[in-house]
Amino acid sequence: MRSFILGTDWWTDCDDVVALRLLARAHKAKEINLRGIIINACMEHSVASLEGFLNTEEVYNLPLAIDLEATDFGGNPPYQKRLSQFSKKYHSNADAEDAVKLYRTILANTDSPIELIEIGYPQVLAALLQSKSDDICQHDGITLVKNKVSKIWMMAGKWDNNPDKENNFARNERSRTAADILCDICPVPITFLGWEVGANVITGGDLEKDDPLYLALYDHGSFNGRSSWDPMLCLLALIGNEEKAGYSTVSGTASVDAKTGENYFSAKRDGLHKYVIKQKEDEYYAAAINKLIK
Repeated sequence: MRSFILGTDWWTDCDDVVALRLLARAHKAKEINLRGIIINACMEHSVASLEGFLNTEEVYNLPLAIDLEATDFGGNPPYQKRLSQFSKKYHSNADAEDAVKLYRTILANTDSPIELIEIGYPQVLAALLQSKSDDICQHDGITLVKNKVSKIWMMAGKWDNNPDKENNFARNERSRTAADILCDICPVPITFLGWEVGANVITGGDLEKDDPLYLALYDHGSFNGRSSWDPMLCLLALIGNEEKAGYSTVSGTASVDAKTGENYFSAKRDGLHKYVIKQKEDEYYAAAINKLIK
């Protein structure tokens, strides 16, 4: 069984909630082992609302962690307060583990490779890579990731122009600097799904009105569904093969300007990075996601 750790900016947009339903249902069905979730944008009800949503999915006791310093992304979370009413274990962000510590703990204690899914900001992954030997593990972050992580699936960047800009990389100084570090020093393969892939694929518009997922979409104002950046990335990761999931790929080396947040891509056959290009009509991907979230 494949194992994953999810990183999410569980923040102001609701496509993270759609994405988490895909993973929660796969975990509950024992198709995957979701080992933990890392929140990399900190709002008042971040942890409680995430646990609350997992409880409505009947997925209990997953380890949750948060970057408590990640308060500088701005915005107002429209759906978190409603979801937090379903929490039982985590009542405040302070109840959760430190983000890098949880990454290091899970990776240090696994005997089989783990895949990382990142649908949020990159600063926790960058901090993991820059982490030093400690009482959790004798290895530094780069060595730990190299030894225990087989692949990273990441929703970030905009790859149909070179250079271009996208929120998860370019939001603020924190994300820009971290994106530069991640692309530069990460020792394992990364497949990127860019903004241009999910913008016009709309999912979640045909749910029951009392479904907690629909209520999150409703609170966000996405009554007829939402762009599917994060769900498409998670479905791609669950399938585990870009071609089978309906994409072609470009291989090479991704980089991010730490000052501007612009992302670049240098194509080469043996590069450690890839970005995906849709090979199907938008409805193909929307139908696949909608089928799994109903």
